Amino acid sequence: MNRLGIFILSLTLLLTITACSPQTISTMLPTETQPANLAPSETLAPSSMPVSTNTPSPAVTSTPVGGGAGQIVFYSNRDGGYNNIFILEIGSHDVIPLTQGQTNSFSGPFSPDGTRLLFTGFGLTHSYVGVMNADGSDPVNLTNQPDSDDAFPAWSSDGSQIAFTSRRDGNNEIYIMDPKGDHLKRLTSNPADDFAPSWSPDGKQIAFLSDRENATGIYSIYIMNADGSGVKRLTNDKGNDYTPSWSPDGNQIAFRSVQHGQSDIYRVQIDGSGMVNLTNNPAEDWSPAWSPDGNLIAFQSNRDGNWEIYLMKADGTESINLTNNPADDQLPYWKP
Repeated sequence: MNRLGIFILSLTLLLTITACSPQTISTMLPTETQPANLAPSETLAPSSMPVSTNTPSPAVTSTPVGGGAGQIVFYSNRDGGYNNIFILEIGSHDVIPLTQGQTNSFSGPFSPDGTRLLFTGFGLTHSYVGVMNADGSDPVNLTNQPDSDDAFPAWSSDGSQIAFTSRRDGNNEIYIMDPKGDHLKRLTSNPADDFAPSWSPDGKQIAFLSDRENATGIYSIYIMNADGSGVKRLTNDKGNDYTPSWSPDGNQIAFRSVQHGQSDIYRVQIDGSGMVNLTNNPAEDWSPAWSPDGNLIAFQSNRDGNWEIYLMKADGTESINLTNNPADDQLPYWKP
């Protein structure tokens, strides 16, 4: 299968995980939801550091998991055959639909001020990066490339730029643009796949996935400066890694990795030390997302038979199922 086919398949897989087994998905794409070839979800990457079981965990509040206020956006096929975007009210567990389209839409992160929401949409043959108001109104196609797949959007910390993955130059590379889709700049240029960017809280660095030093389709996490310079490898050869997510203090990255046959959520310091398996569950655990205060991590898991959105403390304890729906609920992002 060529890289374009892998990219499209991976993005579709991340978005339509319900149609495929987790193992099938993880072997077909480069993402954590592997990119369709830009799949908007996660990826796996090997780690060079041994997994530690005694690394100190960040402080966690005594607030019960799932309690209090807050919102999480996710995508689901709960309203029919298409994947649409929904908001989950954490306190009440109420679910509010944001899109009701006749094509697939996958959730992306909120803008830093919480007023807008990025997403990955699908046209007849290709995926695109879009933005809408936080209530689901006024969706706009930002990339508007009818002959390319674009996905995995991420806001800069000040909301002035959007990083994303595109195949417009032949393979998966990281680009940035402004919130109107203008002033496009390519950050990576490598014959391997570079995708799934995640901006650091201070806006100075971008984490991303690449198989540039591995066998094709085996991904590690890399970090580069926001201008594309200074690329360095964070994880190494312990697994296949996806969906890097920075902690709010910028000191750690949560990600999913396949290291022992199934995907688990891991946490690692930004210098590559102190890797910890947070979920350590025989089911598939994907797509970690930190709460704004850094005390909780949302993620998706099929441990109850289908994909659901779960919440756990940042040390991996006290996980609960937030969505509890027979449909597949996936790819959570927290509202600021």
